[in-house]
Amino acid sequence: MTTPDTQTRRLPASQKYAFGIGAIGKDAICNLVGAFLMLYMTDTLGLSAAFAGVLLGAARIWDAVNDPMMGMIVDNTHTRYGKFRIWLIIGTLINSVFFILLFTTCGITDKGTLMVYVSVMYILYGMTYTIMDVPYWSWLPNLSSDPRERESISVVPRIFASIGGFLVCTFGLNLINYFNEMAGDRTVMQTQDNGQVLNISVTGFTYAAVAIVVLFIVCIGITCAVVKEKPTVGEGKAEKTSLKEAFAIIIKNDQLVAFIGLLLTFNLCTQILKAFAVYYFKEACGNAYLYSIFGYAIIAEMVGLFLFPKIAKNMEREKVYLLACALPVVGLVLLFALGYVAPSSTAGVIASCAFIFFGSGLSLGTTTCCIADVIDYGELKFGKRNESVTCSAQTFLMKAASAVAATLTGVGLDVIGYNPEASGAQSAGTIMGIRFLMFAVPIALAILSFLIYKTQYKLKGARLDQLTKDVNALHAKQGRK
Repeated sequence: MTTPDTQTRRLPASQKYAFGIGAIGKDAICNLVGAFLMLYMTDTLGLSAAFAGVLLGAARIWDAVNDPMMGMIVDNTHTRYGKFRIWLIIGTLINSVFFILLFTTCGITDKGTLMVYVSVMYILYGMTYTIMDVPYWSWLPNLSSDPRERESISVVPRIFASIGGFLVCTFGLNLINYFNEMAGDRTVMQTQDNGQVLNISVTGFTYAAVAIVVLFIVCIGITCAVVKEKPTVGEGKAEKTSLKEAFAIIIKNDQLVAFIGLLLTFNLCTQILKAFAVYYFKEACGNAYLYSIFGYAIIAEMVGLFLFPKIAKNMEREKVYLLACALPVVGLVLLFALGYVAPSSTAGVIASCAFIFFGSGLSLGTTTCCIADVIDYGELKFGKRNESVTCSAQTFLMKAASAVAATLTGVGLDVIGYNPEASGAQSAGTIMGIRFLMFAVPIALAILSFLIYKTQYKLKGARLDQLTKDVNALHAKQGRK
């Protein structure tokens, strides 16, 4: 719940940007996992791609229970510090520990024991990430109830999240390589077609994880110190949400189900692209460091997010989302063609990815507003607001998309015959398989995401305007301005 000031006036810039800064560290963490965990397990630790893929997918089965449960816990929290900040602090500190442990082996060398260790650490990483992520995004819709102000606020954490992703995707391989060379760990070395050597030994991953954790804690600390939250200790007698009700809120909210569909498909599009990109550039293009150039294009995502409020102000949301889904298709087709005619073209990679990530920025802006609208819709439908339970679906979707992408990557690499020991010398069939999984699948998912938005998601146009009026009338009746 927010204060009347945040409901009736613009949110102060200091709070708006302090809230957004928190997303830098948390997205730096999830991007290291999303972009490099598969590479770490297959090429650094020498675990099979199929095992890695199955592990990342299976762990999400528990999240189907864990995420709504965390949403229920946050919604039922009543303290003088509010209900979001306290869990954000707890989750950040615990998740930092397991994130570092995920990228270290603790001296384990036996492959069987290592598989068990990595499995346990990954599951604990996912659970503790939920403790932090659910309250963070649940806090956002409570900063304002005005749709236009939400459009302005929502892009801020997404822009900062893109900065976190930009830092990791652009400098991740170089950082890992640097830390390995600094520590003298040259256990896993891979020579590229262009003669460059890629050092992806364990030590570099561990040091990179520690560096990201420092950034993570500082950023979340700024958010918790600056952003105001109304105490909820006076709500202790309010009706609490049970776990059964939490699942009902998700399943019976038809617009949340539609939102889940469009968000999951688009996230799968981008996550699969990111998961295969490092293998594509390393094997099909012969230069893994092109992934860093690929990372630079995330600047286009920030531009898309920055321009989203202005675009949304002058264009219907459905047209904005059409643009969001069409641009990645254009970029993927262009990048695919360049893979044959100019595979090492830095300019070509940047231009292609600019289309992809500008569209991704528009999608992030649209869907962040959508989740706030879905929460309002659920409040009218069920008589209870339940921000955190609803937002837990978003947390689950983010992790589910990453896991499905990793599963497809791991199993897919195994099926097409990828061999980590033959880096730079994969068979023609393997290269063709990487191209197919890198381009055809994301294109199909981007198209499907728009079709779901167009045919199933109804909170737009006149219906959205009426929803806003009804929610504000309900809040006025309840004495909430």
